[in-house]
Formats: sequence, structure tokens, C-alpha cells
Amino acid sequence: MMILKTGRIAAFGLVAVLAACATEVRVAAPLVTPQTRIASSFSSLEVTEVTLPSYAAAEDIYFRAEDGAISPTGTLWADLPARAITLQLSRDLGAITGVTVAPAPWPFREFPAAKVDVRIEELLATAEGVFRLSGQYFIAPEEGGRASSQSFAIEEPIAGGPTPSAAIATARGRAVAKLAETIARRGL
Repeated sequence: MMILKTGRIAAFGLVAVLAACATEVRVAAPLVTPQTRIASSFSSLEVTEVTLPSYAAAEDIYFRAEDGAISPTGTLWADLPARAITLQLSRDLGAITGVTVAPAPWPFREFPAAKVDVRIEELLATAEGVFRLSGQYFIAPEEGGRASSQSFAIEEPIAGGPTPSAAIATARGRAVAKLAETIARRGL
């Protein structure tokens, strides 16, 4: 009799897990093609995978409350944030500069003219209704050229959307696009 009860409890637990997976909500930042064109002093760029704070490296979308506490919203990103942001930066930098840009590892035979390394300190929605993206980026030329590093702090309003999480994803997409433009304008 005890085995039967234990089996039922395990079955109910499995059903609960499957039900939770079935209602899992994931959102992605919408693709937007940058309209800005900025010349680059480098003929090609490799974007290394961005580094993130531990909370932002997870699939959860995080929110900072007024008291400063950071907690998950209950919704997940559609892709791992480091991968998604690296791919968006590569795509946006290529569109903005018109040069060959690829994420690491570099897929071409010749080395890239420079590497772009982005280290993010904050990546979250805030109680003030903005999405905050801050950190530092580094430009490292392969040969010659000017190495540079700059800090950045970008805030994008979280406007209404079909869901609060979709609005956060849209704001993140705009923030990363603005970061690509900032890198192109100040670092390349």
C-alpha cells in the first residue's frame, strides 16, 4: 500500500512539473535593423561573447524593485542572454558600419582587424519603468590602430506591450541597439 501511495505522489509531482513546463513563457527582443550608418576604421570586427553578472546570465528576466532587491519576473528569455546579446551586437555593428562583423569564434581564415569585448554590469528592468544596460566595452586592434575602452550606461523606457515581459524584451532590444551605435560612434 505504501508503494502505491509513493507512486501516486511521484506521478502527481511529474504532472506538476510537466504542467509548469507547458505554461513556461519565453520572450525575445524583436529584430530591428539600425538606420544609422557610421564608418569604421577597421575592415572587420569580432565580437567576443558578452560577459554578464550572474543573475543576468540565467534565462530569467530580472527586475530591480524600489528597495534595490533584484528578483526574477517569472518569464524567461527565448535565448541565453549572453548569446542573444552577442548575436545582436554583431548584427547591429555590421549594419551600422557596413564591415564584416561576426561573433566569436571568428569563422573566417584571415584574422579580424579588431575585437570588440563587452562586459555588462547591469541588465535588468527597474521599478522606475526603464530597462538598464551598463558596463564597459573594449576595442582591441589586431595590428596597429587605436585600442580604446569606454564605460556605458543606457536606459530605455519600458513602454506598453502585449505583456510586461514583451515590453521589457523590446526595451532590451533598443538598449542593445543603442549600445552598438555607441560602440561604432566612439570606439571604431
